Amino acid sequence: MSIKRRQVLSGSAAGAVSLATGLASPAIAASEPIRIGFLPALTGASSSTGVAMNRGTILAVDEINAAGGVDGRKLELIVRDTQSDPTKAVNGVAELIHRQKVHVIWGPLNSGEALAATPLIARESMPQVHPCWVDTLIDVKKYPYAFRNAPSNQQIGVAANHYVVDVLKHKKVAVVSDTTGYGTASVEAYVPMLKEKGATVVYQGNVDAANPDLKPELLRMRDGGAEAIMPWSVNAGFLARICNTRGQMGWDVPIVGQTTLGSGQTKALLEKPEYWNKVYSNNFRNCCYGSNGKLPPRAAAFVEHLQKTKVEMGDTLLWWIACGYDAPHMIAETVKAAGSGPKDIVGYWNKLKAWPGIYGDITWTPEQHNGFPDDEVVMCEVNSFRDGAFNLAPGYGS
Repeated sequence: MSIKRRQVLSGSAAGAVSLATGLASPAIAASEPIRIGFLPALTGASSSTGVAMNRGTILAVDEINAAGGVDGRKLELIVRDTQSDPTKAVNGVAELIHRQKVHVIWGPLNSGEALAATPLIARESMPQVHPCWVDTLIDVKKYPYAFRNAPSNQQIGVAANHYVVDVLKHKKVAVVSDTTGYGTASVEAYVPMLKEKGATVVYQGNVDAANPDLKPELLRMRDGGAEAIMPWSVNAGFLARICNTRGQMGWDVPIVGQTTLGSGQTKALLEKPEYWNKVYSNNFRNCCYGSNGKLPPRAAAFVEHLQKTKVEMGDTLLWWIACGYDAPHMIAETVKAAGSGPKDIVGYWNKLKAWPGIYGDITWTPEQHNGFPDDEVVMCEVNSFRDGAFNLAPGYGS
């Protein structure tokens, strides 16, 4: 971990940033702010992720600026709410690049918006870092300035499918998503992977997330003999309706899927607390409790820091806040070390090795802009939720 984050997490935010970025750098005009274009979905159907990452992002930017910025240059966070709408994300990109003259773009934070926005960002040769999982969003030939600081769909699918087929020993699976770009891409990615593992997909569908009655879909799953339901959506309402409908039907099958299954927003929409039983979601080792009941040191210190700064965790996920917190720190360290020009930023990122974020360790090379380690993608037990984190799923190991 860098000196900066280590000091911040030990309770000394002041002065931490400047020490963390104590690397040689080109001379920079101290008066010009470092403009970060930020594209979260703060409203709309897929806003769970954006609301939480926004908390971490704002906290980090405020702390960096309070400590003097980067060689006296303040971070200027220019936010455009995508409203969970790909068109608004594209409009936001155009404004951030052409009118606001940002140095780097953080986001979009949902794959549906990123699928529309990333080609435009790439055409403008604008450095972009995002946490979106859809595989095609990272392609060093098509999008040489785009970097992912989160796992890809392939990594997520491997962990979830392994848990269903190899740990729970279920071979008949229902795979469902909403109709967003993320949802449909996830089903398309995961169904072939399940079949390769010898599973039978007895139901496959994309359903409007606003559909108030999911019982017909779950009846089709049950009648097909499904032994597990695998939902892929960032829409808390959609995921809660799946849990509620399963409970109303008295159907005792596990639900295994997207991390939002375990969010505080999803919990708040459950009709009964027990409807969260036998629900397992993707998560990440750095943000899960080990067999000793404790978080890893980085995450434990971060939770203590969030509590002291009164950042809300009970309605969201720790990894979302941590990912939002890590991004401005990485950008600040990059500018300190290399400069704020597009080629400076991308050149530095292309050599990033085991960058120690709270959420995960990131490594990029010129040939690989997927930076998240395979072994940090795990499954967790959502009804163990506390402080935005979870126990590892039963049978998963410590």
